[in-house]
This record gives sequence, structure tokens and C-alpha cells, in this order.
Amino acid sequence: MAGHHDEFIRLEGKIFTKSFFVLLALVLIGFFFIGVRYVKGIGAVSNMSDGYPWGIWIAYDVATGTAIACGGYAVAILIYIRNHMKFHPLIRSALLTSLFGYGLAGFSVVVDLGRYWNSYGFFIPSRWQINSAMFEVALCVMTYTLVLVIEFLPAVLWSLENSRGVTIRKVADWLHPRLVPDEDKLASGLEWVRSSAAWLRPRLDKVLVFFIVLGITLPTMHQSSLGSLLLIAATKLNPLWHTGFLPLLFLINCIYIGYAIVILESIISASAFKRPIELKELSGLSNIIPWLTVIWLCVRVGDLAYRGQIGNALKFDFYSCFFLLEFLLIAVGSMILFSPRMRRSPRWLFITASMMVLGGALYRFNVYLIGFNPGQGWHYFPSFAELMITVGVIALELLGYQVLVKLFPVLPNPKHAAHGGNGSSQAHADIPHGAVHAGK
Repeated sequence: MAGHHDEFIRLEGKIFTKSFFVLLALVLIGFFFIGVRYVKGIGAVSNMSDGYPWGIWIAYDVATGTAIACGGYAVAILIYIRNHMKFHPLIRSALLTSLFGYGLAGFSVVVDLGRYWNSYGFFIPSRWQINSAMFEVALCVMTYTLVLVIEFLPAVLWSLENSRGVTIRKVADWLHPRLVPDEDKLASGLEWVRSSAAWLRPRLDKVLVFFIVLGITLPTMHQSSLGSLLLIAATKLNPLWHTGFLPLLFLINCIYIGYAIVILESIISASAFKRPIELKELSGLSNIIPWLTVIWLCVRVGDLAYRGQIGNALKFDFYSCFFLLEFLLIAVGSMILFSPRMRRSPRWLFITASMMVLGGALYRFNVYLIGFNPGQGWHYFPSFAELMITVGVIALELLGYQVLVKLFPVLPNPKHAAHGGNGSSQAHADIPHGAVHAGK
């Protein structure tokens, strides 16, 4: 991202807003139940059992949450492999969303671990099981989270490097005399931080390409492995979802969900922060989604036909209804996106991106939870505490995004477009009420 810092802007505004405190309340509730889980054990907050050893924490926070967090991965493929630099203004917000998604997915796994005190064994190579898909997922997710931190670091360093003057004075005025009695010493310390950031940033920019390559490689590995995890469950996963194509389906699924979530995040943030919509870039992303989903749907239908499962898909029983809902959300959304007129409409971009995310997420839920049946006598529905922990994790992601876009240059800079950059195009018409706010 060297030389592109003028493409991004820090959002002006108060950090402590009403939405901040609402999200904070949900986070505190979720962390209260996490505390209960560690004090009283996982059985005190969860309905999981020997039949259902994983529940909503894994089905959503890991299997589905990491796919929703693939916006950075999907956009990076376009920018750094396809060389479509016109999408570069979208990369930082996508990276930030991915960072929170993957970081909190790893956190959810730690909450879910039954014998968490043995988790240190993961860092001892002699205890590794290199033939395990679960080990590969854990290693890649942990490494990819670190890579995302490094990829986002230029935004932090640029902010620190340019924080002289007013920012240093504001920080010094707030801290003095609360913590540091010597205001000059505090200002000198902040100046040292600024100069250190100025020294580190250009050096990081020179090696960032290696982390970008790693950031594209790792999700390709672990997203397919998330599908591989269920290959062994041939007798427990419903035939509508159990197939040898699970790794391929999960990989394609995460890419079109990644593009869809970038569209949703951009439109929702434009509405919430009263900014222009990057309509040109979002229309370009939406043009890619239907071709990916056509490939995905063809693999799904061809596989079902080859295995003789088309009849089961049309039974309209419990499993069939979930399959059809997942299939129709993706198929109908794709058909709409084949229309150039629809791709230029913020309203339809919002609707179709929502359909892609919901349909793609439901597919992963179907594989990991709804279509999973360990046998008679076993039942699972998430407890209130499980749901609130998941809500707390989601609230923490939204809260962190809301705060960091006001601290660092993350969002696309409209002025960059006005001076000949690749920036945003303003959306004017056909905006859903309450969903999108076209910028001035």
C-alpha cells in the first residue's frame, strides 16, 4: 500500500456516541457470560453435548464468521493478482473487517475449548498433528490474523507519523496532570513515537508485498480446509451437503461472500457516516459475484444429480426447506446482478449483497449445524448465554470498526476521486430508505 495513503481518510466525529454505548453494553453482557463459562464451566452457559460437540460459536463465529471476514482476501485477489487498482480505495476497510472477523473467530475457539488449560500444546511442534485439517485451520487462522495486523499497520503508522501539533497537544492536555506531571516530557515522548513511526513506515512498505502474498495464500488453504473438516462425517452430515466437493465449495463460497460483505459494509458505512457511496467500485465488485455463484451452483446441482440427491432436495421436508432457502437466496440474487441496471442501483446492490451473504452464510450453517445429525436422542439449540456471547462478539467487532475508522485513515477519500484518483462515485437515486445515505 505504499504511496496510496492519500486514498484514505480518517472519519471526523465523536467516538462516544449513542451507538458506542449500546454496542458496549452488548459486549459487556457477552463477556459476563464468558466469565461465567470460565468460572462454572462450559456446561453452565452452553447446550452442547457429546452428540453436538460444537454449537453456534463454531458454526457462526468460526465457519461462517471467517467467510464473512474474507472481504480483505477477496479484494486483495482483485488488486494484487488481477491488477485492478481501481478497487484499492476499498482495501483498508475490507482489511479492518477481516482483522476483527478472524481475530474474534480465534477468540471464540478459545472460549469453546473444553480443556483450555491445555491450549499451550498448540505452540509445541512435537504435539502437532500435521495430517489434521483442524490443525491446518487453526495454524492458518492464527497466522492470517497476524498478517492482517501487519497489513493494517501502515494506516496506524501513517497516523502516528502525522500526529504532530494539535494531536500531541490534545493528548498532553488530557493526560496532564492526571498521569504525567511533566507536560514537556509527555510531548517529547509523543514526538519520539511520531519519529519512530516515520522511520518504520517506509521500511514496512518495502516488505509489505511478502505479507500480501501470504495473506492471499493462507485463506485459500484454511477456507477449503473448513470444508474438509466435515468430510469425515459421512454418516452424520445430511447427503444434501456431504460431498467430496466440500473444500471447493467452501473456497468459492468465501470469495463471493467476501465481495458481498465489502458491498454491504461500504453502503452501510456510507449511510451511518453520511458519506458518498463508492458506486463505481461496488458495481465492479457486483459484476464478479454472479459468475462465481454460477460456478458454485453448477457444482452443487451437478454433484446432487450425480449422487442421486435431486429428489431429496425437492422433498420439502426439514432439510430440503433449508437447502432450497439457501439455494434460492444465492440463485435469485445472482440473476438480479446479471443486470447492468441493477448493478448501478444502490438499492439493489444492498438487497443482492444481503442475499449473497445470507445465502452463503446459511450454506455454512447447514453444513456445520442444521444438516448435522449425530443420531437419535441428541438435540441441540443454543442457550440464551450462547446467543449473548455470540451477540457480544459481533458487537465488539462493530464497536471496534466504529472506533478505528475515527482514529485512523481507513475509509476511501472522496477528494482523491475529485483530483483524478480511483475514488468513489456518488450515488444519487434508488436508495433504500433507512439503509443508505448518499453523501453530499
